[in-house]
Amino acid sequence: MSEQTDTMDVNDGAQEQGVADQEGAAAPGEATGENYERASFDELGESGGAVAQGETSLDVILDIPVTLSMEIGRSRISIENLLQLAKGSVVELDRMAGEPLDVLVNGTLVARGEVVVVNDKFGVRLSDVISPAERVKSLK
Repeated sequence: MSEQTDTMDVNDGAQEQGVADQEGAAAPGEATGENYERASFDELGESGGAVAQGETSLDVILDIPVTLSMEIGRSRISIENLLQLAKGSVVELDRMAGEPLDVLVNGTLVARGEVVVVNDKFGVRLSDVISPAERVKSLK
Protein backbone atom coordinates (compact mmCIF):
# COMPACT_ATOMS: atom_id res chain seq x y z
CA MET A 1 0.00 0.00 0.00
CA SER A 2 1.46 3.36 -0.92
CA GLU A 3 1.15 6.35 1.35
CA GLN A 4 0.02 9.53 -0.28
CA THR A 5 0.21 12.76 1.63
CA ASP A 6 -0.56 16.32 0.75
CA THR A 7 0.83 19.28 2.62
CA MET A 8 -1.90 21.47 4.02
CA ASP A 9 -1.97 24.77 5.81
CA VAL A 10 -3.30 24.64 9.33
CA ASN A 11 -5.99 27.17 10.18
CA ASP A 12 -7.48 27.39 13.63
CA GLY A 13 -10.87 28.18 12.11
CA ALA A 14 -10.86 31.78 13.30
CA GLN A 15 -11.53 33.16 9.83
CA GLU A 16 -14.28 30.61 9.20
CA GLN A 17 -15.96 31.56 12.47
CA GLY A 18 -15.92 35.25 11.54
CA VAL A 19 -13.30 36.16 14.13
CA ALA A 20 -10.79 38.73 12.92
CA ASP A 21 -7.12 37.74 12.96
CA GLN A 22 -4.82 39.72 15.18
CA GLU A 23 -2.03 41.52 13.34
CA GLY A 24 1.33 39.90 13.67
CA ALA A 25 -0.06 36.70 15.21
CA ALA A 26 1.49 33.53 13.81
CA ALA A 27 -0.72 30.72 12.58
CA PRO A 28 -0.55 27.51 14.61
CA GLY A 29 2.47 25.47 13.59
CA GLU A 30 4.38 28.48 12.24
CA ALA A 31 5.81 29.48 15.58
CA THR A 32 7.02 25.97 16.38
CA GLY A 33 8.07 25.09 12.84
CA GLU A 34 5.79 22.02 12.76
CA ASN A 35 4.51 20.70 9.43
CA TYR A 36 1.10 19.10 9.22
CA GLU A 37 0.15 16.62 6.52
CA ARG A 38 -3.21 15.20 5.51
CA ALA A 39 -3.27 11.42 5.16
CA SER A 40 -5.20 9.78 2.37
CA PHE A 41 -6.01 6.09 2.09
CA ASP A 42 -6.84 3.94 -0.91
CA GLU A 43 -9.86 1.62 -0.77
CA LEU A 44 -8.95 -2.03 -0.36
CA GLY A 45 -10.05 -4.55 -2.96
CA GLU A 46 -10.30 -8.34 -3.02
CA SER A 47 -6.55 -8.88 -3.28
CA GLY A 48 -5.73 -6.26 -0.66
CA GLY A 49 -4.95 -3.72 -3.38
CA ALA A 50 -6.78 -0.56 -4.30
CA VAL A 51 -10.35 -0.79 -5.68
CA ALA A 52 -11.04 1.05 -8.92
CA GLN A 53 -13.50 3.94 -8.78
CA GLY A 54 -17.10 2.62 -8.81
CA GLU A 55 -16.08 -1.01 -8.17
CA THR A 56 -17.42 -2.64 -5.02
CA SER A 57 -16.32 -5.76 -3.18
CA LEU A 58 -18.46 -7.68 -0.70
CA ASP A 59 -15.54 -9.80 0.51
CA VAL A 60 -14.88 -7.42 3.41
CA ILE A 61 -18.31 -8.14 4.96
CA LEU A 62 -18.74 -11.85 4.20
CA ASP A 63 -17.54 -13.01 7.65
CA ILE A 64 -19.74 -10.64 9.70
CA PRO A 65 -22.21 -12.69 11.77
CA VAL A 66 -25.94 -11.91 11.52
CA THR A 67 -28.99 -13.26 13.36
CA LEU A 68 -31.26 -15.35 11.16
CA SER A 69 -34.70 -16.06 12.61
CA MET A 70 -37.87 -17.71 11.36
CA GLU A 71 -41.20 -16.36 12.55
CA ILE A 72 -44.34 -18.45 12.27
CA GLY A 73 -46.56 -15.83 13.87
CA ARG A 74 -47.08 -13.41 16.73
CA SER A 75 -49.46 -13.02 19.61
CA ARG A 76 -50.12 -10.24 22.08
CA ILE A 77 -51.18 -11.30 25.56
CA SER A 78 -51.29 -9.70 28.98
CA ILE A 79 -48.73 -10.52 31.65
CA GLU A 80 -51.51 -12.14 33.68
CA ASN A 81 -52.27 -14.58 30.84
CA LEU A 82 -48.55 -15.12 30.23
CA LEU A 83 -48.06 -16.19 33.85
CA GLN A 84 -50.94 -18.67 33.54
CA LEU A 85 -49.28 -20.55 30.65
CA ALA A 86 -48.36 -24.13 31.53
CA LYS A 87 -47.37 -27.31 29.76
CA GLY A 88 -50.03 -28.07 27.16
CA SER A 89 -51.25 -24.45 26.89
CA VAL A 90 -52.05 -23.25 23.38
CA VAL A 91 -51.14 -19.74 22.25
CA GLU A 92 -53.10 -18.50 19.25
CA LEU A 93 -50.96 -16.78 16.62
CA ASP A 94 -51.95 -14.11 14.13
CA ARG A 95 -51.46 -16.41 11.11
CA MET A 96 -53.53 -19.13 9.55
CA ALA A 97 -52.27 -22.71 9.21
CA GLY A 98 -50.46 -23.15 5.91
CA GLU A 99 -49.36 -19.52 5.59
CA PRO A 100 -45.64 -19.04 4.89
CA LEU A 101 -43.37 -18.09 7.74
CA ASP A 102 -41.16 -15.01 7.68
CA VAL A 103 -37.39 -15.25 7.38
CA LEU A 104 -35.74 -12.32 9.15
CA VAL A 105 -32.09 -11.23 9.17
CA ASN A 106 -31.33 -8.94 12.11
CA GLY A 107 -35.06 -8.25 12.38
CA THR A 108 -35.52 -7.33 8.70
CA LEU A 109 -37.81 -9.43 6.51
CA VAL A 110 -35.76 -10.93 3.66
CA ALA A 111 -37.84 -13.94 2.55
CA ARG A 112 -40.88 -16.14 3.17
CA GLY A 113 -40.93 -19.91 3.21
CA GLU A 114 -42.49 -23.13 4.42
CA VAL A 115 -41.37 -25.54 7.11
CA VAL A 116 -39.84 -28.82 5.92
CA VAL A 117 -38.23 -31.77 7.71
CA VAL A 118 -34.80 -32.87 6.46
CA ASN A 119 -32.96 -35.75 8.20
CA ASP A 120 -35.20 -35.42 11.28
CA LYS A 121 -34.42 -31.69 11.56
CA PHE A 122 -36.63 -28.74 10.77
CA GLY A 123 -35.70 -26.54 7.84
CA VAL A 124 -37.23 -23.81 5.72
CA ARG A 125 -37.81 -23.97 1.98
CA LEU A 126 -37.80 -20.41 0.65
CA SER A 127 -40.78 -19.63 -1.55
CA ASP A 128 -40.37 -15.86 -1.94
CA VAL A 129 -37.25 -13.71 -1.54
CA ILE A 130 -37.91 -10.03 -0.86
CA SER A 131 -36.13 -7.74 -3.32
CA PRO A 132 -33.99 -4.87 -1.99
CA ALA A 133 -36.46 -2.37 -3.49
CA GLU A 134 -39.37 -3.95 -1.59
CA ARG A 135 -37.31 -3.91 1.65
CA VAL A 136 -36.66 -0.20 1.23
CA LYS A 137 -40.39 0.43 0.61
CA SER A 138 -41.30 -1.38 3.83
CA LEU A 139 -39.00 0.92 5.83
CA LYS A 140 -40.97 4.03 4.85
